[in-house]
Amino acid sequence: MLDISEIKTIEHDVLIVGAGGAGLSAAIEASAQGMSTGVVMKSLLGKAHTVMAEGGMAAALGNVDPRDHWKIHFRDTMRGGKFLNVWRMAELHAKIAPERVRLLEEWGAVFDRTQKGLINQRNFGGHRYPRLAHVGDRTGLEMIRTLQDFGVHQGIEAYMECTALDLIKDKDGNVSGVVCLWRETGTFTIFKAKAIIFATGGGGKAWDVTSNSWEYTGDGYAMAYEAGAELMDLEFNQFHPTGMVWPLSVKGLLVTESVRGEGGILLNSEGTRFMFNYIPERFRSETADTEAEAAAWLAGDPDARRPPELLTRDVVARAINEEVKAGRGSKHGGAYLNIATQRSAEDIKRKLPSMYHQFKVLAELDITKEPMEVGPTCHYFMGGIRVDADTTMSTVPGLFACGECAAGMHGANRLGGNSLSDLLVFGYLSGKNAAEFAKKKGKHSEIDEEQVKAIIRNATGILNRESGANPYLLHEQLEKNMQVNVGIIRSKEGLEKGISILDEIKEAYKTVKAKGTSQFNPGWHEALAMRNLLITAEAVAKAALLREESRGAHTREDFPGEQDEWLKYNIISLKGKDGKMKLKKVERPKPDPELERIAKSSIEDLETEVAGEREKEGA
Repeated sequence: MLDISEIKTIEHDVLIVGAGGAGLSAAIEASAQGMSTGVVMKSLLGKAHTVMAEGGMAAALGNVDPRDHWKIHFRDTMRGGKFLNVWRMAELHAKIAPERVRLLEEWGAVFDRTQKGLINQRNFGGHRYPRLAHVGDRTGLEMIRTLQDFGVHQGIEAYMECTALDLIKDKDGNVSGVVCLWRETGTFTIFKAKAIIFATGGGGKAWDVTSNSWEYTGDGYAMAYEAGAELMDLEFNQFHPTGMVWPLSVKGLLVTESVRGEGGILLNSEGTRFMFNYIPERFRSETADTEAEAAAWLAGDPDARRPPELLTRDVVARAINEEVKAGRGSKHGGAYLNIATQRSAEDIKRKLPSMYHQFKVLAELDITKEPMEVGPTCHYFMGGIRVDADTTMSTVPGLFACGECAAGMHGANRLGGNSLSDLLVFGYLSGKNAAEFAKKKGKHSEIDEEQVKAIIRNATGILNRESGANPYLLHEQLEKNMQVNVGIIRSKEGLEKGISILDEIKEAYKTVKAKGTSQFNPGWHEALAMRNLLITAEAVAKAALLREESRGAHTREDFPGEQDEWLKYNIISLKGKDGKMKLKKVERPKPDPELERIAKSSIEDLETEVAGEREKEGA
């Protein structure tokens, strides 16, 4: 008989699951509010997908181009997200991002500087102006370093190599804690908390070709789902257009968008700069349509329009895919990305040091002399846990979410650079509001022992079976299925086939078996993660089947183009009373008229409006 009293219990006011940029930002703010704060992480402090965001963090500081303003950043974000963003979240992000970036600098972040000593900013896809504050091409790493150093000095407790298994709720339906597993010893711990924040990232490990590392198995989505929370917009999975496809030593490794921001061009096998052929009508007035104008932009002409290589990620990814389908792809099934012909070797080494050294060492590829072979790589989830825009609380009281595991901010497609500032803004809001929730709650709820026992039995059952399915083989089947049937280009036939295969894998998972004991057992950890991956994959596939249009990162070859009717709805996934996944179309609330006006204004009118406001302020 399992005796709960023998299981170690740790208490905090606020507990954060996940220690990337969002989790650490949340922890810092919760601690600043006087809350006892703990951070649980599957891996080590500093090991987070945040470091993959190399190019910079978007904020309308106006340090390089003084015309920038939160209204224009907001407009870019809404247009990039194909207007499916939660309007209020995009507004908060654009308004708050500058102050959070400046605060990060106060905490110790060392940014590249302009000649005047201000934080330098660079161009990025989908952004009107040079907006990304950066540290060479290792911005995410600098952000993590700064946040963890600052957080540690605040007395935040960090619990490393500790996997969260499932939430515990009290009799009123509020979260009361989470059961966790120490990866090294195989022992369990109960974390009691008045408020819990999920900052667990995405679920890219459901696909075969992905930039995501082993940790990104949809844990937050699955735990929230099992606890009764709603998931939203899971059909929108971003395939970063420039992941390496060759050599094999670097397959899936991201080539930062800053390579294109610094002038890198995309070529097909015929040597044609093909992105000029894929400019959407929505962006045509703001995009260069000749190589001469693109070159003028690179040379610093303020009146020149941006090159088409800096269109939004969904557009670039689909364009590469189309070139490959037409037989004009690179030798290994991608496109050629060339910065060598656009910048001097000295400039490349200075502006893109990580890219240069990384590929030189790992692939014997000198990007100052040779092009890279790149193609779409599963990278980021726009969808996730449905949260309130202002508080970031989910539909389960006391459960908050921020960063990639929360839905709404990015709509149908995320602009590069918005992820890092998203982590700063909504991590801060999560920490602030979770702390307020914890203060109002007062005492810890009693832990429901039966829930704890059920969670532990589910976990240990995988070890105790005499025989069963191999978790590694199941994961391999899942990755191949999602890559082929729920990839960058989708269809009714492919999605239905993918869902059918998922059902088969789910059935096999019921008997999954991990050999060995609970200590030092990666097979067990793989099996536990498979539960979360399967929930995530099912939500993605079923939402993709339901949304009969192509919008942003979701492309249906049988329903090409955006449909106005579908702009009215978000797709919600939730666990039904029968234990099966239910999907529903939920009508979106009407936007604030002023925000709608800003988002749909022409860039010329909005620039004039912003200039007029500044003139009045200066008068």
